[in-house]
Amino acid sequence: MDFFVSGWSVLPAAFILDLILGDPLRLPHPVRLMGRVIQMAEPRFRRLPFNPILCGGLLAGFLIPATWLLAWLALKLAFLFYPLVSYLLEVVLVYYCLSARSLATAAREVGQALESRDLNTARQKVGLIVGRDVDGLSRTGVAQGAVETVAENFVDGVLAPLFFAALGGAPLALAYKMVNTLDSMVGYKNEAYIAFGRVAARLDDGANYLPARFSVVVIGLGSWLLFGRFRTSLRTALQEGRNHSSPNAGLPEAAFAGALQARLGGPNIYQGQLVDKPFIGLSFDRPGPEKIKPACILMLVSSTIWVFTVSAVLFFA
Repeated sequence: MDFFVSGWSVLPAAFILDLILGDPLRLPHPVRLMGRVIQMAEPRFRRLPFNPILCGGLLAGFLIPATWLLAWLALKLAFLFYPLVSYLLEVVLVYYCLSARSLATAAREVGQALESRDLNTARQKVGLIVGRDVDGLSRTGVAQGAVETVAENFVDGVLAPLFFAALGGAPLALAYKMVNTLDSMVGYKNEAYIAFGRVAARLDDGANYLPARFSVVVIGLGSWLLFGRFRTSLRTALQEGRNHSSPNAGLPEAAFAGALQARLGGPNIYQGQLVDKPFIGLSFDRPGPEKIKPACILMLVSSTIWVFTVSAVLFFA
């Protein structure tokens, strides 16, 4: 097996590992390391004698290739030592790029708090996984935040990492996670980052373009298996998926809205300011706590469909 391109069995092995272990908080994690590296590197690149857009572009242009190169070298050295070690390392590195179990666990903890009528705890729990202000959220608002997070993060937490791992092994999957992490840390549309984070945000949009569109079909298939709503999911995604400021995030969110028959999106408060976002799934009601568990199951079933799809393509290629 070539150390550079994932064998067909790497992807399901990494996915199963994620389902078993989830996010190992007590172990070193490459994605958390990426966050710390970005924090350390940002001030240095901001001090460069160029305009903020170029400084942010240089930050991304340095960290993304460096991430790919380090992963490539690690696999190359492991392969030279013993091919099986390279294979196992690649499984672990791809596993670190996935977050299916941790995403489902976080959302279900919100649902459990809501079922216990503990709104304050539910707000605290959902505040860990959403970017909006949570202090004033109602039970419905908290539930909607959890469902939306599951829908939006299905792509960057599962589908896209596996897509890039299939194309270029763990190095490309980790490079994608660096793109994703840069966007989450410097890709804000506020005064501090609107210029500096522009390149990171555009790179993230580009990297997620194809995965977001693949997700519509994958979520539709998961919806068909679970609820018999393939057409509803697909139609909602095609008709309302563009009702979002992101060119990509609205598509999986709309597919989930159709599958769960839940109205998502709408106005929310971010950093004290009301952001008037359009609704997605206008013909449905806003989701209650009872929609959180089905959303998690749909995410896991869709993830499984995608894993076996890309693995089959690699097997027969």
